[in-house]
Amino acid sequence: MNWILCSVVGTVVFLLPSYTFAQAIRFQPQGAAAAGQGNAFAAQADDASAIHFNPAGLTQVDGVQSMVGTNLMGGSIKYRSPAGLDTRGDFGGSITSPPPSQFYLSANLGTLGLSTLSPLTLGIGLTSPYGTSTRYPVNSPFNTAVTSATLPLIDIKPTLAYKVNDDLSLGVSADIYTFAGFLGEGHVEQRQVGAGLFGVPAGTSVEFNGKGTGAGATVSLLYAPLKNSDGKPIASIGLVYRSQAVVPLSGSLSVNGAKVADARTNLVLPQIYTGAIAVWPVRTSEREWKLELDVEYVGWKSNRDLDVHLSTGGVIPQPQQWKTVPVVAVGTEYRWLNPEWLPHWDVAVRSGYTRTENPVPDLTFNPGTISLTSNTLSIGAGFLCKGQGRFLGMVPCGGTSALWPKAMGLDVAFQEWFYESRTVTGNQNPTVNGTYHAFVHLGTVSLKFMF
Repeated sequence: MNWILCSVVGTVVFLLPSYTFAQAIRFQPQGAAAAGQGNAFAAQADDASAIHFNPAGLTQVDGVQSMVGTNLMGGSIKYRSPAGLDTRGDFGGSITSPPPSQFYLSANLGTLGLSTLSPLTLGIGLTSPYGTSTRYPVNSPFNTAVTSATLPLIDIKPTLAYKVNDDLSLGVSADIYTFAGFLGEGHVEQRQVGAGLFGVPAGTSVEFNGKGTGAGATVSLLYAPLKNSDGKPIASIGLVYRSQAVVPLSGSLSVNGAKVADARTNLVLPQIYTGAIAVWPVRTSEREWKLELDVEYVGWKSNRDLDVHLSTGGVIPQPQQWKTVPVVAVGTEYRWLNPEWLPHWDVAVRSGYTRTENPVPDLTFNPGTISLTSNTLSIGAGFLCKGQGRFLGMVPCGGTSALWPKAMGLDVAFQEWFYESRTVTGNQNPTVNGTYHAFVHLGTVSLKFMF
């Protein structure tokens, strides 16, 4: 029986980090305004999504602001084996479901009537920075490694930002990584076909599922050494540190739907260092033009193994040997403020580029974590309705009631991920050796309400 468990678990946990997007298991777009700029936003961070990108930037958000957004993602993965066999996978369907989404809420304590606490802004975020899904045909050449996998991991982010002075702000947030029953199955899940080894019949359905909660923290600063006559930054610097977090996964292992053992392992999320600089060559009462560069170092080297501990007392070693890699993003935004051709509105256009390196070596590569170097092109637009304007031509944007928003905004973005093809050789599971091609297209939308 132990040999059966070792065989099944060894096959399953080979795919344990089976949730994929840009860089291994990381999902970068967490707001449409930032996504339209290639996610280069840590030095701007001037809406409620600062909770994710740079908590210190939350001091720039007046009053109470709420944001909700979602990402519609599709694409495919193409594979050719050394013998010339082809297969094609996707990210859980023509559009990934449930879609990775975000919610943010911030409140400046001064505008709530607590004047002595006006330097403080509180916030809460609900994001999905690590989580999506992959799916392959059950008759694919590597079906004994994976047929489907999903990870609906969410991050709950209580946040505090403090304005030290007019030039410097500090921020801190907790990162509570967990699962929720309203997102898919509410747990990580992998499936594959039995290989017919160690007493496990060939062709059987093998499944692992598990869930857990882990915690980390984010600390940041935003420094604006140069400002215009209106007190708005024309140059700003953002620094962000996200700590490593360990999410213990506990669940069950089943064959043909029957549980054969309890299993547990630890999912290690990387520490991330971010440095960003933004400049506004134009920033007047009528127009604004921003350029930004963000550089990140993502510490995937902390993901050394995914050793699985069985309820029988056995341990299945699963080395990962990932490496730390950079992510470089550049973005720009041009904004018209209350233009004559659209009074009571601010209108923005955006574009950006992101270079994302691959952290996974050939030895431990797997199709569930389709980690390929990628180049991302982004475009976007933003519309902020205020005063006497009407949102969507019908809803008044400004009201006298405290319960009615003073302004409403809509941001949209589109990203196309161009993955560089990769030929995997010398893998610990020979069935996944071969050449991989992938592409992803993503549309994202965010709504904001300012009170």
